[in-house]
Amino acid sequence: MEIPVYLFTGFLEAGKTKFLQETLADDNFFKSNDRTLVLLFEEGEEELDPLSFASPDIFVEVLEDKAKLNPDKLEALRRKHKATRVLAEYNGMWPLADLFAALPQGWLIYQEMLFVDASTIDVFNANMRNLVVDKLSTCELVVFNRCDEDTDTMALHKLVRGVSRRTDIIYEYVNGSYQRDEIEDPLPFDTNAPVITIEDRDFALWYRDLADSMPDYDGKTVTFLGQVAKNDRIPKNAFIIGRPIMTCCADDIAFSGLLCENGGEKRTEREYVRLTAKIAVKPCALYGKTGPVLTMIACESAEPPAEEVATFY
Repeated sequence: MEIPVYLFTGFLEAGKTKFLQETLADDNFFKSNDRTLVLLFEEGEEELDPLSFASPDIFVEVLEDKAKLNPDKLEALRRKHKATRVLAEYNGMWPLADLFAALPQGWLIYQEMLFVDASTIDVFNANMRNLVVDKLSTCELVVFNRCDEDTDTMALHKLVRGVSRRTDIIYEYVNGSYQRDEIEDPLPFDTNAPVITIEDRDFALWYRDLADSMPDYDGKTVTFLGQVAKNDRIPKNAFIIGRPIMTCCADDIAFSGLLCENGGEKRTEREYVRLTAKIAVKPCALYGKTGPVLTMIACESAEPPAEEVATFY
């Protein structure tokens, strides 16, 4: 049985409960046979008001003990109320990976929304950037509430785009008005050029855009600076080329690379090279799925970049 999950994330007092309350009071959100389980993984100052719920078939359960976050417990709560869907207000201090790992079989995230207090997000980002990035990485929509005429929407826009280029952004103002983010965000490289040239500073952004928009790169030619990596799983006449990428902090630096079929040319482990290659999106045993495979056109040794760890800034 498929159970749709609507996920609301954010830190305490960020507006999650207010939005959840409005949703549960909206007749248009319910059909006659809906039975809705509301999971609260933290409780803030604002509480849900059951008297305003649009349906009697809404059941609220609080699960503040992280040790109980597991598939058996969640499915037991769903069965208890015979729920056909789930609305979850998640604890902002818990990594989302813990929730995703705890979802029972058949529970599918239908929508993920992040709520952010625009007046305090800079403090959270400075002190808990890993958790901010965690919540931005998978959400479809970010709502920045408590905005006013002094709010720097460009800074908020850059905060989101530093992690995700596909997330929609809405600014909610203290006077009750809303504004959809329409800031143009062009890529710093021309994906329609005969040869797409990736500057050293743009590698992380290009690597993520390639992952997000893979079909758009199929058949394209690209040139960039990267580091050679090898292991026993790499096919003969091939190597991995990439860069260490930091998403939010030094603890999450990881080498991100692509398979390059090199026609037998020998390259040294950890060597930096300037590669020009054609991209083919196809099934790849090394990836374990369909992915971008490079075919080398030209390759020459090069000096390391000024900053060896690539970032999104």
